[in-house]
Amino acid sequence: MAFRIVRNDITKVKADAIVNTANPEPTYADGTDRAIYEAAGAELLLAERTRIGRLNVGQAAATPAFALHARYIIHTVGPSWSGGDHGELENLRACYQNSLEEAEKLGCESVAFPLIATGVYGFPRAEALNIAVSVFTEYLKDHEMKIILVVFDSDSFVLSGRIFSEIDAYIDEKTVEAKKKEEYGKTHHAKYSGRHSGIGMASAPMQRPTEDSMRMEDDVYTAAMPMPTPGISVNEQEEEKAVLALEDAAASDTLEERMKHIDDTWQEALLWWIDEKGYTDVEVYKRANVDRKLFSKIRGKEEYQPKKMTAVAFALALRLNLDETQDFLKRAGFALSHSNKFDLIIEYFIEHGVYDTYTINLALFDHRQPLLGE
Repeated sequence: MAFRIVRNDITKVKADAIVNTANPEPTYADGTDRAIYEAAGAELLLAERTRIGRLNVGQAAATPAFALHARYIIHTVGPSWSGGDHGELENLRACYQNSLEEAEKLGCESVAFPLIATGVYGFPRAEALNIAVSVFTEYLKDHEMKIILVVFDSDSFVLSGRIFSEIDAYIDEKTVEAKKKEEYGKTHHAKYSGRHSGIGMASAPMQRPTEDSMRMEDDVYTAAMPMPTPGISVNEQEEEKAVLALEDAAASDTLEERMKHIDDTWQEALLWWIDEKGYTDVEVYKRANVDRKLFSKIRGKEEYQPKKMTAVAFALALRLNLDETQDFLKRAGFALSHSNKFDLIIEYFIEHGVYDTYTINLALFDHRQPLLGE
């Protein structure tokens, strides 16, 4: 299905399965582990956990979820951080992979994860986040599952890397440009003062133009003052032209005429771009971070009206450039603007040729913006 990030207490999240960073032995410690046991019902959960016995690092096993808003709790043992040279990265990856496989085996359609091992086990959050997103991305290429990554607060979520460090600078730069344009880009209509206007030269008598002067300056005079038709005054001739022009405009600008030239809908443009790019439906809706049901609904409804986040997600999935994206969004009634932080982040990634929805959602989440996809 799709990958989502939420700020919440994992014990409050509704999902078929909730993953717990477990103790290797049948007991519970502090942090997320204790919170899950207490919310589920510590005595009942501990009894089920005892039946499983010891778990090695990276292993995963399930129990009922009891009082939680879930069917199962998947217990996985995360690695303790010892500098990164003792298999920690591989073991953490195994935690996520084995938990997803366990959820699939149980028939789950949704599973909620914490940032495994980043609490008392001391795993660096940036590295843990990168591993989680990497595993989820690979898994969702070939599977249908709703994966929810739950972080408790802002401090639990840390982005790293050059591309993320440049986003704030880009937003600031474009915001300043937009404000300058708003402040200084207004058109000021000053009166023209020059030798043809007569302004400031009221005492100078107006002279009838000579034949030579009428040929001067690229026939400006001739273009501005056409010679009248014999027997009809200049005013009468101009009035007649104006009436004919209005009649022509009225005839060609009826609602019926305009409706004959209506553009493709957003849905039609989406399907055209999929064919034009040579993509399959599956790779496009997965890259857009939407599920199969939603895409089937879109494909079957020519007048489908998407949310802006969904429309943008498909533009990214189609790898459209900035101009193509603006045209694509316009068909759904949207646009990217420099006065909107969400839009600036999307524009940044398109300009830098980064189209990965999961990466972009991390940046959006970090800036407290709506996420792409469903």
